[in-house]
Amino acid sequence: MIFDACDLEFPILKQQLPAEKLLSGFDPKNWFILEMAPIEILEDLFFIERGYLNANHFVYRSPNPVLIDTAYIGDIEETEHRINALGVDLADTCRIISTHSHCDHIGANKYIQDKSGCDIAIHKIGKHFIDTHDDWATWSKYYNQDAEFFNVTHALNDGDIIEVGPHRFQVIYTPGHASDGIALFNEDAKILISSDSLWENDVPAMTLRIEGSAALFRAQDSLEKIQALEARIVYPGHGKPFTTVSDAIAKSQKKIQTYLKNREDTGLDLIKRISIYTLLMHKGFDQNLFFEHLMQTYWYKETVEFYFNGDYRGMYDRVMADFISRGIVKSKNGKLVTTVKP
Repeated sequence: MIFDACDLEFPILKQQLPAEKLLSGFDPKNWFILEMAPIEILEDLFFIERGYLNANHFVYRSPNPVLIDTAYIGDIEETEHRINALGVDLADTCRIISTHSHCDHIGANKYIQDKSGCDIAIHKIGKHFIDTHDDWATWSKYYNQDAEFFNVTHALNDGDIIEVGPHRFQVIYTPGHASDGIALFNEDAKILISSDSLWENDVPAMTLRIEGSAALFRAQDSLEKIQALEARIVYPGHGKPFTTVSDAIAKSQKKIQTYLKNREDTGLDLIKRISIYTLLMHKGFDQNLFFEHLMQTYWYKETVEFYFNGDYRGMYDRVMADFISRGIVKSKNGKLVTTVKP
C-alpha cells in the first residue's frame, strides 16, 4: 500500500553526556557536545538530533509539512522551537509518521494534532495500542511517563510505501525494542531512518515484561532485515547519524547475545537506563525521595523482583554509586541531576 504524506538554528554548546555512552566506562568530565544543526538528508527533509529523553525527529518542510516522530511531551517548547527554526509552523502539519508508540517518540502527537488536525500513521499494532488506550504497551503507565492518546488515521504494514513529498520510504517492520516498531528505508538514496531498531554503539532498553519474552529474538531478526537493506547511512532514534552500518549491527547482535546468556545484564541495563530517563523527565529529583519514588512505580519493583530477587535498596545503591562515581549523576543542593543530554 502507498500512503501520500501530503504535499537554521545555530549550534549550542552544552556540557552533557551522550546517550550512547550511558552504560560504558566513559568518563564524562569535561565532555562537551556541540549540538548538531538540522541536517537536510533529502531535499527539504531534515533530521533533528535530540538526546536520550527526547527521540530524534524529522521535518519535511513544505506548505503541507510532515513530521516523523515528535519527541517527549515534557520538552514540547524545545521541540516546537526546533521545528519553527526550519520555517515550519506546527499548526500547518499535514501528517505525523510515528515509528512506534513509546512516549519519547509520540509524546507531542496529541498536542500537534489538536493544533493542526493532522493525520497520524503508525504500525497496525501501534494503532491497536492507541485505539484501545493501552497505557502499558505505550510504556506511559509502566514507566510513569507523560503521554496522551491521539487519533490514528492510518495503519502501516511491513512493505508499505510512504511518500513524504517526492521521497518514497518503505516501511520495514522491526519488532524487538517495541512490538510495533518500524524503520523507514529510502531505496534511491540508501537512507535508513532506523528509529530504535538500530543505534550506532548500543541497543535501547529491552522491556521483556511489556514487549514479550521473545523480544530479544525478534530484535535479532529485525537486525537481519536491516542488514539485508545495505543502507548507506542510518539516522537513528537517538544519537548521531552513522555510516558504519555493519559494525553497528554486529555490536547490537553481540549485546543481545550477552543479554540472552546473562539475564541479569538485561535487568541491570534496564534499571540504569530508566533511572536516568526518570531524572530527565523530572529535571532532577530530591536525593532523599528518589528511591521512594522508584518504589512507587510498576517498572522498578517488577524489574528488581524479576532479575534480582527483590533487592530493591541494594540495586538502587549499586546503580547510584556507579553513576555518581562516573559523573553521570551528581548531587546539587540536595537534588540528584544527570549530565546526560535530554
